[in-house]
Amino acid sequence: MSLTSKPEETPERLAFYAKIDKQAFTPLWAVMSDIITPEPKSGCRAHLWKFDAAREHLMEASGLITAKEAERRVLILENPGLRGLSKITTSLYAGLQLVMPGEVAPAHRHSQSALRFVLDGSGAHTAVNGERTMMKYGDFVITPPTAWHDHGNQTEAPMIWLDGLDIPIVSHFDASFAEGYGDDEQPVSRETGDSLARYGANMLPVDYKQEKLASPIFNYPYARSREALERMKAQGEWDPCHGLKMRYVNPVDGGHAMPTIAAFLQLLPKGFKSAAYRSTDATIYVCVEGGGRTTIGGEKFEWGPKDIFVAPSWAWVTHEAEGESVLFSYSDRVAQEKLGLFRQDRGNH
Repeated sequence: MSLTSKPEETPERLAFYAKIDKQAFTPLWAVMSDIITPEPKSGCRAHLWKFDAAREHLMEASGLITAKEAERRVLILENPGLRGLSKITTSLYAGLQLVMPGEVAPAHRHSQSALRFVLDGSGAHTAVNGERTMMKYGDFVITPPTAWHDHGNQTEAPMIWLDGLDIPIVSHFDASFAEGYGDDEQPVSRETGDSLARYGANMLPVDYKQEKLASPIFNYPYARSREALERMKAQGEWDPCHGLKMRYVNPVDGGHAMPTIAAFLQLLPKGFKSAAYRSTDATIYVCVEGGGRTTIGGEKFEWGPKDIFVAPSWAWVTHEAEGESVLFSYSDRVAQEKLGLFRQDRGNH
């Protein structure tokens, strides 16, 4: 039998299926081509969300519900092919969170890993396990699994950031736990900037022992990352598929910064058109600077600053940058690599 086709059904076979169905049996030969596919097959679809429209909806929501009442005032970016499942890809979640001036998003913790990518406003804070970090545009902020965290905005302007979580992965394993702290904010027990100084200067405490899988740094400031890209572009070593693309790392072991989510920052020079590329990790992109267009599986999407778009697994992707552009992205690549599932195809279109 071919993996791409099903055996012909006969009245006798259908009667047999109906009989064994009552005892919770299913014949593999009737479903094999659906569950073991020659190439990735997913309901995930390419899509783009315009930030301006999202911000308008979030501001309207701010008049309907407080951050405290909502726990997190977030609009989920639901993939059009996965509606009702709170997924942007089959394995990852995305949402846009709004914290208004004077508000606090109450402290809690959960099994899920979370990232924040700041899109609007500057100066609000996230507290993780007793340390606060100030959030600025383009900052990549991590909330490790089971870490206490809360958000507060003492500025005079709204703060909006992209939330990326591995909710579908944790749910797939039936491993979700969550609890509230009890107070809106956890006590601050460490100086602001302690984690970055302690772990982000190419040094580690002399007797440091790795106990957690996530990076001990929980804010990767955009200013530092952008400066690195700016210095490297002078070398002119452009990858034909990615331009200049870097991954955020855990300074302890050089691996990805999060155990289930890989995060990246890439620079596309003005006029750059990438070679076709596809990979098994469906990827969420955010335009940080510049503008251009991305063709995904033959469908073209125009993007500008703060717009968000998603490319499904194994779909051909090409980027075109009108001006110099920076894209942030995240995917489940790190989980796929650990499981030996990741595959990529560079330009063989």
